Amino acid sequence: MPDQKPISHNTLCLLLLLSIFANVGLVSSKSTIEPCSNSDSCNALLGYTLYTDLKVSEVASLFQVDPIAILTANAIDISYPDVENHILPSQLFVKIPIACSCVDGIRKSVSTKYKTRPSDTLSSIADSIYSGLVSADQIGEANSVTDPSVLDVGQTLVVPLPCTCFNGTDNALPAIYLSYVVRPVDTLTGIAARYLTTITDLMNVNAMGGTAIKAGDILAVPLPACASNFPRYSSDYGLIVPNGSYAITASHCVQCSCGPGNLKLYCMPASLAVSCSSMQCRNSNLMLGNVTVQQTGGGCNVTSCSYGGYVNGSIITSLSTSLQPRCPGGQKFPTLIDPPTSVVRDSMFAPSPSPQSDSAGTTPKSSVVPTKAGSLPGLPPAANSPIGSTSHACSLRKSLATFPRALVMLLFVKFLMSMSL
Repeated sequence: MPDQKPISHNTLCLLLLLSIFANVGLVSSKSTIEPCSNSDSCNALLGYTLYTDLKVSEVASLFQVDPIAILTANAIDISYPDVENHILPSQLFVKIPIACSCVDGIRKSVSTKYKTRPSDTLSSIADSIYSGLVSADQIGEANSVTDPSVLDVGQTLVVPLPCTCFNGTDNALPAIYLSYVVRPVDTLTGIAARYLTTITDLMNVNAMGGTAIKAGDILAVPLPACASNFPRYSSDYGLIVPNGSYAITASHCVQCSCGPGNLKLYCMPASLAVSCSSMQCRNSNLMLGNVTVQQTGGGCNVTSCSYGGYVNGSIITSLSTSLQPRCPGGQKFPTLIDPPTSVVRDSMFAPSPSPQSDSAGTTPKSSVVPTKAGSLPGLPPAANSPIGSTSHACSLRKSLATFPRALVMLLFVKFLMSMSL
Protein backbone atom coordinates (compact mmCIF):
# COMPACT_ATOMS: atom_id res chain seq x y z
CA MET A 1 0.00 0.00 0.00
CA PRO A 2 1.61 3.33 -1.00
CA ASP A 3 2.60 5.73 1.72
CA GLN A 4 0.08 8.50 2.38
CA LYS A 5 1.27 11.86 3.56
CA PRO A 6 -0.52 13.06 6.68
CA ILE A 7 -2.73 16.06 6.22
CA SER A 8 -0.98 19.08 7.64
CA HIS A 9 -2.46 21.31 10.33
CA ASN A 10 -2.52 24.22 7.88
CA THR A 11 -4.46 22.18 5.33
CA LEU A 12 -7.03 21.18 7.94
CA CYS A 13 -7.49 24.83 8.93
CA LEU A 14 -7.96 25.81 5.29
CA LEU A 15 -10.60 23.10 4.76
CA LEU A 16 -12.39 24.19 7.92
CA LEU A 17 -12.49 27.82 6.84
CA LEU A 18 -13.67 26.93 3.35
CA SER A 19 -16.43 24.84 4.92
CA ILE A 20 -17.47 27.79 7.07
CA PHE A 21 -17.57 30.09 4.05
CA ALA A 22 -19.58 27.58 2.08
CA ASN A 23 -22.25 27.47 4.76
CA VAL A 24 -22.26 30.98 6.19
CA GLY A 25 -25.51 32.77 5.51
CA LEU A 26 -27.47 29.55 5.01
CA VAL A 27 -30.13 29.22 7.68
CA SER A 28 -32.26 26.11 7.86
CA SER A 29 -35.76 27.44 8.46
CA LYS A 30 -38.60 25.06 9.23
CA SER A 31 -42.28 25.16 8.44
CA THR A 32 -45.06 22.73 9.27
CA ILE A 33 -46.46 20.73 6.39
CA GLU A 34 -49.80 18.93 6.37
CA PRO A 35 -50.10 16.14 3.78
CA CYS A 36 -53.43 15.92 1.95
CA SER A 37 -55.02 13.80 -0.76
CA ASN A 38 -58.27 15.50 -1.74
CA SER A 39 -59.37 18.73 -3.37
CA ASP A 40 -61.19 20.31 -0.43
CA SER A 41 -60.09 23.54 1.21
CA CYS A 42 -60.47 25.22 4.59
CA ASN A 43 -60.26 28.65 6.18
CA ALA A 44 -56.85 29.50 7.64
CA LEU A 45 -54.93 32.53 8.90
CA LEU A 46 -51.55 34.07 8.12
CA GLY A 47 -49.65 36.10 10.70
CA TYR A 48 -48.43 39.07 8.66
CA THR A 49 -46.20 41.97 9.70
CA LEU A 50 -46.47 45.14 7.58
CA TYR A 51 -43.13 46.08 5.99
CA THR A 52 -44.23 49.70 5.59
CA ASP A 53 -47.28 51.90 6.12
CA LEU A 54 -50.09 50.45 4.01
CA LYS A 55 -53.78 51.10 3.49
CA VAL A 56 -56.12 48.30 4.50
CA SER A 57 -56.98 47.93 0.82
CA GLU A 58 -53.28 47.65 -0.09
CA VAL A 59 -52.74 44.85 2.40
CA ALA A 60 -55.82 43.13 1.00
CA SER A 61 -54.46 43.52 -2.53
CA LEU A 62 -51.18 41.83 -1.55
CA PHE A 63 -53.12 38.69 -0.62
CA GLN A 64 -56.14 39.09 -2.94
CA VAL A 65 -58.61 39.01 -0.06
CA ASP A 66 -61.55 41.20 0.99
CA PRO A 67 -60.40 44.26 2.99
CA ILE A 68 -63.41 43.93 5.29
CA ALA A 69 -62.43 40.31 5.97
CA ILE A 70 -59.04 41.48 7.26
CA LEU A 71 -60.67 44.05 9.54
CA THR A 72 -63.22 41.65 11.00
CA ALA A 73 -60.61 38.89 11.50
CA ASN A 74 -58.70 41.34 13.70
CA ALA A 75 -61.83 42.68 15.47
CA ILE A 76 -61.24 46.16 14.02
CA ASP A 77 -64.33 48.37 13.97
CA ILE A 78 -65.62 48.58 10.38
CA SER A 79 -68.13 51.34 11.15
CA TYR A 80 -65.44 54.01 10.72
CA PRO A 81 -65.88 56.15 7.58
CA ASP A 82 -63.76 55.03 4.61
CA VAL A 83 -62.18 52.35 6.80
CA GLU A 84 -60.85 50.42 3.80
CA ASN A 85 -58.50 53.34 3.04
CA HIS A 86 -57.30 53.65 6.63
CA ILE A 87 -53.49 53.60 6.77
CA LEU A 88 -52.09 50.85 8.95
CA PRO A 89 -48.66 51.52 10.52
CA SER A 90 -45.44 49.75 9.58
CA GLN A 91 -44.60 46.71 11.75
CA LEU A 92 -48.23 46.14 12.72
CA PHE A 93 -49.07 42.45 13.04
CA VAL A 94 -52.40 41.40 11.53
CA LYS A 95 -54.13 38.14 10.79
CA ILE A 96 -54.92 37.54 7.12
CA PRO A 97 -57.79 35.13 6.36
CA ILE A 98 -57.03 32.86 3.40
CA ALA A 99 -58.32 29.72 1.74
CA CYS A 100 -56.04 26.74 2.36
CA SER A 101 -56.04 24.24 -0.50
CA CYS A 102 -54.50 20.86 -1.25
CA VAL A 103 -51.78 21.33 -3.89
CA ASP A 104 -49.34 18.60 -4.97
CA GLY A 105 -50.20 16.54 -1.92
CA ILE A 106 -49.66 19.22 0.75
CA ARG A 107 -51.67 22.08 2.23
CA LYS A 108 -50.79 25.52 0.91
CA SER A 109 -52.40 28.67 -0.44
CA VAL A 110 -51.67 29.46 -4.08
CA SER A 111 -54.29 32.13 -4.69
CA THR A 112 -51.88 35.03 -4.01
CA LYS A 113 -50.33 36.72 -7.05
CA TYR A 114 -47.71 39.48 -6.98
CA LYS A 115 -46.81 41.86 -9.82
CA THR A 116 -43.13 42.76 -9.71
CA ARG A 117 -41.89 46.33 -9.44
CA PRO A 118 -38.53 47.94 -10.23
CA SER A 119 -35.78 46.87 -7.81
CA ASP A 120 -37.75 43.78 -6.69
CA THR A 121 -35.83 40.58 -6.08
CA LEU A 122 -37.15 37.19 -5.02
CA SER A 123 -35.50 37.71 -1.64
CA SER A 124 -37.02 41.16 -1.08
CA ILE A 125 -40.46 39.88 -2.10
CA ALA A 126 -40.21 36.90 0.24
CA ASP A 127 -38.47 38.45 3.25
CA SER A 128 -39.81 42.00 3.23
CA ILE A 129 -43.06 42.29 1.32
CA TYR A 130 -44.44 38.96 2.56
CA SER A 131 -42.60 39.15 5.92
CA GLY A 132 -40.90 35.76 5.72
CA LEU A 133 -44.07 33.73 5.13
CA VAL A 134 -42.42 32.31 2.01
CA SER A 135 -38.82 31.85 0.85
CA ALA A 136 -37.18 33.12 -2.33
CA ASP A 137 -36.56 29.52 -3.39
CA GLN A 138 -40.24 28.64 -2.98
CA ILE A 139 -41.33 31.59 -5.14
CA GLY A 140 -38.70 30.69 -7.74
CA GLU A 141 -39.79 27.07 -7.84
CA ALA A 142 -43.50 27.92 -8.05
CA ASN A 143 -42.84 30.17 -11.06
CA SER A 144 -40.03 28.18 -12.75
CA VAL A 145 -37.63 31.10 -12.38
CA THR A 146 -34.28 29.97 -13.78
CA ASP A 147 -32.34 33.15 -13.04
CA PRO A 148 -33.50 34.81 -9.79
CA SER A 149 -31.37 37.87 -10.55
CA VAL A 150 -33.51 38.68 -13.59
CA LEU A 151 -37.12 39.69 -12.93
CA ASP A 152 -39.14 41.54 -15.52
CA VAL A 153 -41.01 44.57 -14.20
CA GLY A 154 -44.72 43.79 -14.22
CA GLN A 155 -44.15 40.04 -14.14
CA THR A 156 -46.89 38.18 -12.24
CA LEU A 157 -45.61 35.68 -9.70
CA VAL A 158 -47.52 33.05 -7.78
CA VAL A 159 -46.68 33.37 -4.08
CA PRO A 160 -47.19 30.02 -2.32
CA LEU A 161 -48.10 30.63 1.31
CA PRO A 162 -48.10 28.20 4.25
CA CYS A 163 -51.33 26.99 5.83
CA THR A 164 -52.81 24.02 7.63
CA CYS A 165 -56.33 22.66 8.20
CA PHE A 166 -56.10 19.54 10.40
CA ASN A 167 -59.85 19.01 9.84
CA GLY A 168 -60.62 22.30 11.57
CA THR A 169 -60.10 20.81 15.02
CA ASP A 170 -57.57 20.75 17.85
CA ASN A 171 -58.11 18.16 20.58
CA ALA A 172 -61.55 17.42 19.11
CA LEU A 173 -62.64 21.07 19.48
CA PRO A 174 -63.17 23.55 16.62
CA ALA A 175 -59.98 25.39 15.71
CA ILE A 176 -58.48 27.50 12.95
CA TYR A 177 -54.73 27.48 12.33
CA LEU A 178 -52.49 30.53 12.23
CA SER A 179 -49.20 30.36 10.29
CA TYR A 180 -46.83 32.26 12.56
CA VAL A 181 -43.31 33.40 11.59
CA VAL A 182 -41.00 33.10 14.59
CA ARG A 183 -39.20 36.32 15.63
CA PRO A 184 -35.68 36.44 17.08
CA VAL A 185 -37.09 37.18 20.55
CA ASP A 186 -39.68 34.39 20.51
CA THR A 187 -39.66 31.25 22.62
CA LEU A 188 -42.06 28.33 22.36
CA THR A 189 -43.17 29.07 25.92
CA GLY A 190 -43.95 32.68 25.02
CA ILE A 191 -45.92 31.74 21.90
CA ALA A 192 -47.93 29.16 23.82
CA ALA A 193 -48.73 31.69 26.54
CA ARG A 194 -49.71 34.38 24.03
CA TYR A 195 -52.24 32.14 22.31
CA LEU A 196 -53.41 30.32 25.46
CA THR A 197 -52.29 26.88 24.43
CA THR A 198 -49.60 24.55 25.75
CA ILE A 199 -46.04 23.78 24.70
CA THR A 200 -47.10 20.16 24.26
CA ASP A 201 -49.91 21.16 21.90
CA LEU A 202 -47.58 23.27 19.75
CA MET A 203 -44.97 20.51 19.67
CA ASN A 204 -47.54 17.91 18.61
CA VAL A 205 -49.12 20.08 15.94
CA ASN A 206 -45.74 21.00 14.49
CA ALA A 207 -44.12 17.56 14.87
CA MET A 208 -41.32 18.98 17.00
CA GLY A 209 -38.80 16.81 18.81
CA GLY A 210 -37.83 19.60 21.19
CA THR A 211 -38.73 23.11 22.23
CA ALA A 212 -35.96 24.84 20.26
CA ILE A 213 -37.16 27.32 17.64
CA LYS A 214 -35.34 29.98 15.65
CA ALA A 215 -36.15 33.12 13.75
CA GLY A 216 -37.74 32.35 10.40
CA ASP A 217 -39.40 29.11 11.46
CA ILE A 218 -43.10 28.99 10.61
CA LEU A 219 -45.33 27.39 13.21
CA ALA A 220 -48.94 26.29 12.92
CA VAL A 221 -50.70 27.74 15.97
CA PRO A 222 -54.21 26.40 16.77
CA LEU A 223 -56.73 29.07 17.76
CA PRO A 224 -60.06 28.06 19.34
CA ALA A 225 -62.94 28.92 17.04
CA CYS A 226 -66.67 28.74 16.36
CA ALA A 227 -67.54 26.39 13.51
CA SER A 228 -70.58 26.53 11.22
CA ASN A 229 -72.67 23.65 9.95
CA PHE A 230 -73.89 25.14 6.68
CA PRO A 231 -74.81 22.75 3.85
CA ARG A 232 -72.01 21.83 1.45
CA TYR A 233 -73.75 23.62 -1.42
CA SER A 234 -73.68 27.03 0.36
CA SER A 235 -71.02 29.47 -0.83
CA ASP A 236 -69.76 29.96 2.73
CA TYR A 237 -69.60 26.27 3.57
CA GLY A 238 -66.96 25.58 6.20
CA LEU A 239 -67.05 29.08 7.71
CA ILE A 240 -65.09 29.12 10.96
CA VAL A 241 -64.49 32.21 13.09
CA PRO A 242 -61.58 32.52 15.57
CA ASN A 243 -62.54 33.15 19.18
CA GLY A 244 -62.64 36.88 19.89
CA SER A 245 -63.23 38.01 16.31
CA TYR A 246 -65.74 38.37 13.50
CA ALA A 247 -66.32 37.30 9.90
CA ILE A 248 -68.34 38.92 7.15
CA THR A 249 -70.25 36.76 4.68
CA ALA A 250 -73.26 36.65 2.32
CA SER A 251 -71.96 39.52 0.14
CA HIS A 252 -71.36 41.75 3.20
CA CYS A 253 -74.95 41.20 4.39
CA VAL A 254 -74.24 38.98 7.40
CA GLN A 255 -71.66 39.24 10.16
CA CYS A 256 -70.82 36.32 12.42
CA SER A 257 -68.94 36.46 15.71
CA CYS A 258 -67.31 34.03 18.12
CA GLY A 259 -67.25 34.56 21.89
CA PRO A 260 -67.08 35.68 24.55
CA GLY A 261 -68.35 33.09 26.96
CA ASN A 262 -68.79 30.18 24.54
CA LEU A 263 -67.72 28.82 21.18
CA LYS A 264 -71.13 29.03 19.54
CA LEU A 265 -71.29 30.91 16.25
CA TYR A 266 -73.68 33.86 16.31
CA CYS A 267 -74.75 35.65 13.11
CA MET A 268 -76.78 38.80 12.53
CA PRO A 269 -77.32 41.45 9.83
CA ALA A 270 -74.09 43.33 9.12
CA SER A 271 -73.70 47.07 9.42
CA LEU A 272 -72.68 47.10 5.74
CA ALA A 273 -75.92 45.46 4.62
CA VAL A 274 -77.44 47.52 1.80
CA SER A 275 -79.13 45.37 -0.82
CA CYS A 276 -79.70 41.95 0.72
CA SER A 277 -82.22 39.16 0.45
CA SER A 278 -84.77 38.67 3.23
CA MET A 279 -83.35 37.85 6.66
CA GLN A 280 -86.69 37.04 8.26
CA CYS A 281 -87.35 33.53 9.47
CA ARG A 282 -90.24 31.86 7.67
CA ASN A 283 -93.54 31.67 9.57
CA SER A 284 -92.21 34.07 12.19
CA ASN A 285 -91.77 37.74 12.91
CA LEU A 286 -88.19 37.12 14.01
CA MET A 287 -85.27 38.44 11.98
CA LEU A 288 -81.83 36.88 11.69
CA GLY A 289 -80.11 36.94 15.09
CA ASN A 290 -83.32 37.58 17.06
CA VAL A 291 -84.00 35.47 20.15
CA THR A 292 -87.15 35.39 22.30
CA VAL A 293 -87.45 33.78 25.73
CA GLN A 294 -90.49 32.79 27.79
CA GLN A 295 -90.23 31.58 31.37
CA THR A 296 -92.42 28.58 32.19
CA GLY A 297 -92.85 26.28 35.12
CA GLY A 298 -90.67 23.67 33.42
CA GLY A 299 -87.87 26.00 32.37
CA CYS A 300 -87.42 28.57 29.63
CA ASN A 301 -88.75 28.36 26.08
CA VAL A 302 -86.11 29.84 23.75
CA THR A 303 -86.92 30.63 20.11
CA SER A 304 -84.19 31.86 17.79
CA CYS A 305 -83.76 32.83 14.15
CA SER A 306 -80.36 31.53 12.99
CA TYR A 307 -78.20 31.82 9.87
CA GLY A 308 -77.96 28.73 7.68
CA GLY A 309 -75.66 29.78 4.85
CA TYR A 310 -75.67 31.74 1.58
CA VAL A 311 -77.13 29.84 -1.37
CA ASN A 312 -77.51 31.25 -4.89
CA GLY A 313 -77.70 34.82 -3.62
CA SER A 314 -80.23 34.03 -0.89
CA ILE A 315 -79.70 34.18 2.86
CA ILE A 316 -80.92 30.95 4.45
CA THR A 317 -82.50 31.27 7.89
CA SER A 318 -83.86 28.65 10.27
CA LEU A 319 -86.26 28.94 13.19
CA SER A 320 -85.62 26.75 16.23
CA THR A 321 -87.32 26.37 19.61
CA SER A 322 -85.89 24.66 22.65
CA LEU A 323 -86.66 24.25 26.35
CA GLN A 324 -83.71 25.25 28.53
CA PRO A 325 -83.31 25.07 32.32
CA ARG A 326 -82.70 28.83 32.54
CA CYS A 327 -83.34 31.77 30.26
CA PRO A 328 -80.13 32.98 28.58
CA GLY A 329 -78.95 36.55 28.96
CA GLY A 330 -78.45 38.96 26.10
CA GLN A 331 -75.95 38.13 23.35
CA LYS A 332 -72.43 39.30 24.10
CA PHE A 333 -69.83 40.24 21.51
CA PRO A 334 -66.04 40.33 21.22
CA THR A 335 -64.43 43.68 21.93
CA LEU A 336 -63.82 45.88 18.89
CA ILE A 337 -60.76 48.08 18.53
CA ASP A 338 -60.27 51.34 16.64
CA PRO A 339 -58.38 51.12 13.34
CA PRO A 340 -54.71 51.12 14.51
CA THR A 341 -52.61 54.23 13.91
CA SER A 342 -49.45 53.21 15.76
CA VAL A 343 -47.64 50.15 17.03
CA VAL A 344 -46.99 49.73 20.74
CA ARG A 345 -43.42 48.47 21.12
CA ASP A 346 -44.25 45.71 23.60
CA SER A 347 -47.12 44.42 21.48
CA MET A 348 -45.38 44.64 18.13
CA PHE A 349 -46.03 41.46 16.15
CA ALA A 350 -48.51 40.28 18.78
CA PRO A 351 -52.07 40.61 17.55
CA SER A 352 -55.23 39.13 18.87
CA PRO A 353 -53.94 36.64 21.39
CA SER A 354 -56.49 34.04 22.33
CA PRO A 355 -59.01 35.82 24.52
CA GLN A 356 -59.03 35.59 28.31
CA SER A 357 -61.83 33.74 30.06
CA ASP A 358 -64.56 36.19 30.95
CA SER A 359 -68.28 36.33 30.49
CA ALA A 360 -68.34 40.07 30.02
CA GLY A 361 -69.44 41.53 26.74
CA THR A 362 -71.88 43.89 25.17
CA THR A 363 -75.34 43.58 23.73
CA PRO A 364 -75.96 45.84 20.74
CA LYS A 365 -79.06 47.96 20.59
CA SER A 366 -79.32 47.70 16.82
CA SER A 367 -78.22 45.46 13.98
CA VAL A 368 -74.89 47.20 13.45
CA VAL A 369 -71.46 46.04 14.54
CA PRO A 370 -71.42 46.31 18.35
CA THR A 371 -69.56 49.14 20.00
CA LYS A 372 -66.34 48.57 21.86
CA ALA A 373 -66.99 46.96 25.25
CA GLY A 374 -66.57 43.72 27.08
CA SER A 375 -63.65 41.30 27.26
CA LEU A 376 -62.76 38.07 25.58
CA PRO A 377 -62.86 34.47 26.72
CA GLY A 378 -60.20 31.80 26.51
CA LEU A 379 -59.83 28.08 26.66
CA PRO A 380 -57.87 25.82 29.00
CA PRO A 381 -54.53 24.45 27.78
CA ALA A 382 -54.72 21.60 25.31
CA ALA A 383 -52.61 18.60 24.44
CA ASN A 384 -52.55 15.61 22.06
CA SER A 385 -53.21 17.79 19.05
CA PRO A 386 -53.25 16.85 15.36
CA ILE A 387 -49.76 16.10 14.15
CA GLY A 388 -48.12 17.59 11.07
CA SER A 389 -44.66 17.25 9.62
CA THR A 390 -41.78 19.68 9.36
CA SER A 391 -39.96 20.86 6.26
CA HIS A 392 -36.52 22.44 6.10
CA ALA A 393 -35.57 25.13 3.61
CA CYS A 394 -32.31 27.02 3.25
CA SER A 395 -32.52 30.77 3.08
CA LEU A 396 -30.00 33.59 2.91
CA ARG A 397 -32.06 35.79 5.19
CA LYS A 398 -30.78 36.52 8.67
CA SER A 399 -27.32 35.29 7.67
CA LEU A 400 -25.52 37.91 9.73
CA ALA A 401 -27.25 36.61 12.81
CA THR A 402 -25.77 33.13 12.38
CA PHE A 403 -22.05 33.86 12.08
CA PRO A 404 -19.79 36.89 12.39
CA ARG A 405 -18.46 37.20 8.86
CA ALA A 406 -15.93 39.84 9.76
CA LEU A 407 -14.32 37.47 12.25
CA VAL A 408 -14.09 34.71 9.67
CA MET A 409 -12.51 37.08 7.19
CA LEU A 410 -9.93 38.18 9.77
CA LEU A 411 -9.01 34.61 10.63
CA PHE A 412 -8.74 33.70 6.97
CA VAL A 413 -6.43 36.62 6.22
CA LYS A 414 -4.23 35.72 9.17
CA PHE A 415 -4.09 32.14 7.96
CA LEU A 416 -2.98 33.19 4.49
CA MET A 417 -0.29 35.44 5.98
CA SER A 418 1.04 32.56 8.11
CA MET A 419 1.17 30.32 5.03
CA SER A 420 3.33 32.84 3.21
CA LEU A 421 5.95 32.99 5.97
